[in-house]
Amino acid sequence: MVFLNKKEISEIKKQFTPEHCAITRICGCYVDGEKEKKTEIKEAFLSLPEEEMFKYFEIFRKTLSGTIGKNLINLNFPLAQEAEGGTQEYLMRLRNSKLKDDELLEDFYDKIIEHYFYGENYYIILIHGLYDIPGKSSDGAEMFDASDEVYEFLLCSICPVKLSKAGLCYNSKTNSIEDRIRDWIVQMPDQGFLFPVFNDRSTDLHSVLYYSKDPALEQIDFMEHLFGCDSPMSAQGQQETFNAIVEDTLGEDCDYETVKNIHERLNEWMEERKDEPEPLALDKTEVKCLLAESGASNESLETFDTAFESTAGEKASLLASNLANTRKFQIKTPDVVVQVNPDRADLVETRIIDGRPCLVIAVDDHVEVNGINVHTMKPLPEAE
Repeated sequence: MVFLNKKEISEIKKQFTPEHCAITRICGCYVDGEKEKKTEIKEAFLSLPEEEMFKYFEIFRKTLSGTIGKNLINLNFPLAQEAEGGTQEYLMRLRNSKLKDDELLEDFYDKIIEHYFYGENYYIILIHGLYDIPGKSSDGAEMFDASDEVYEFLLCSICPVKLSKAGLCYNSKTNSIEDRIRDWIVQMPDQGFLFPVFNDRSTDLHSVLYYSKDPALEQIDFMEHLFGCDSPMSAQGQQETFNAIVEDTLGEDCDYETVKNIHERLNEWMEERKDEPEPLALDKTEVKCLLAESGASNESLETFDTAFESTAGEKASLLASNLANTRKFQIKTPDVVVQVNPDRADLVETRIIDGRPCLVIAVDDHVEVNGINVHTMKPLPEAE
């Protein structure tokens, strides 16, 4: 599986600024909750008022934001979709039209309206852009006179349109407080895509970059009909798959200490690779190494290959950012939830006390209970 480079995504996002604007044309279609087209726009992007341009720039940059493999997913077109009548060939025609083919635009809007599930108003924005890719010297400096490729692309953003909240406002003309007029406001995008993908600082016609604001709400039907690509395993699916592999492999040895070690080692790997442009992806061999380094016994690892292949598939890759939680370390029982700073998981231990398995949490002198400072220990009464 190919994972995108965050530096190259940032390079395209820089084109959505007044200084580097690479957008040639913008088209849009406002759709109501009944799936009816209410209004459309078609114009040269640079003809827009400056205030509108800045607001659009923010929307476009947001469509290329988030975590790679979670909010931003690289989808590869099957070979059949690149033939005449395929989804990739369709997007190529749309791109090559530079958004000046009205019939093609209407068909594109119709495809989205048919397969995009959203019960309220939304705004489809589609732009065409041309980016003259500057060459780079050996030290990474851009050489604008050494360009040998123009990256021609489409970016689509699908934005909810919501009614502003009711309230009171000050009217400077009448010098009075009055009921505020409620407007329909275009929100930041929920879904979107970039085609073609910008890979290795070049045009990759065989892929599309799909954006979802909430990875848990990926629209699989929309993705499959618009792009014709197989949907990759979601971020949540990767987490659940990894958990199942760990539980199946370790079996009775899946204890607190081993799982804590897996968490800590995975975060160490991510910290070591944090400055790398590519996200850390773990294949079968690397997941097995992770378990071994975390204390899994050789006996347990004998079942690893079978557990991995039956759960994820032999050639699967799992993104570390989808497996590790760098913000919290959580221990949960039916009645108690303990949340610890990920860097201080060592404060929690398991012990047998009076014949019962217990979680023991080391504390200092500062403890709060519902916001009230409490003393952590009372001195034991002296023996009589």
